[in-house]
Amino acid sequence: DKIYDEPSKVTVEDGAIAVDGPDGVDVTFTADAADETSQRLLEASMKARGLRRIASRKRRNDEAT
Repeated sequence: DKIYDEPSKVTVEDGAIAVDGPDGVDVTFTADAADETSQRLLEASMKARGLRRIASRKRRNDEAT
C-alpha cells in the first residue's frame, strides 16, 4: 500500500461531506459519519506520531551506546 503525504480535499455538498483524495478516493459522509471518521483519524494520527517519536528516541539511544 502506498502512503500519501498530501491531505484529502473536503467539501460540503447538499448537507453531506465529500472527501476527494489520492488514488481515486471519492466518498460522501453524513455529518455524523464525518464526525466519527474525523475522530478516528485524529486518534490514529496521534498514535502514529507517538510511535514515530518512540522509534526516533530508540535510534538515538542505540547510537549513543
